[in-house]
Amino acid sequence: MNASQRGRFITFEGIDGAGKSSQIEYVVGLLRARGLHVVATREPGGTPLGEKLRELLLHEPMHLETEALLMFAARREHLAQLIEPALARGDWVVCDRFSDATWAYQGGGRGLDRDKFAQLEQWVHGHLQPDLTLLFDLPHSVAQGRIAAQARGLDRFEQERADFHERVRDAYLERAVAAPQRMHVVDANQTPADIRKELEQTIANICS
Repeated sequence: MNASQRGRFITFEGIDGAGKSSQIEYVVGLLRARGLHVVATREPGGTPLGEKLRELLLHEPMHLETEALLMFAARREHLAQLIEPALARGDWVVCDRFSDATWAYQGGGRGLDRDKFAQLEQWVHGHLQPDLTLLFDLPHSVAQGRIAAQARGLDRFEQERADFHERVRDAYLERAVAAPQRMHVVDANQTPADIRKELEQTIANICS
């Protein structure tokens, strides 16, 4: 298969409560309406092993570097078993979080050494970055209110203090500045209708 037949890789990012997850299904629908075959997945997770690691990562306390290594271990399996085969078939892959999340949460939030992050990223997927990353940006105070309104149990990341989530948001925005061709920042404080209108235009651009 030549490069022009390769599928596209779209990722969604943002702090917890930014509303990205509710828009993933909409974007998948937009792509499928164009006749594209779309694989929707998530991180950590996406494979049987990845889902087991997800449970550990979301609920078990662990050392920061253990956390980062498990994130990238789940990602390597995800790439090998699902993402890379789908892209090679010409499918489009839409993923809820990818390495930008590790940069933001383990790097920005927890303080993982950036050189270690860069080494892991290069080792696990130095050959592949998303074609488009939609970063849903929202102040933590607003996101926290949205999470509280859902009245559900919180994972250990969602339970972190406000300053943690503010560092995560700052790291995401820093990453977006460093990769403007790939990352599109969506103001998640807009109305759902305005967000969908922006997504429709962004998807039209990548499909053109």
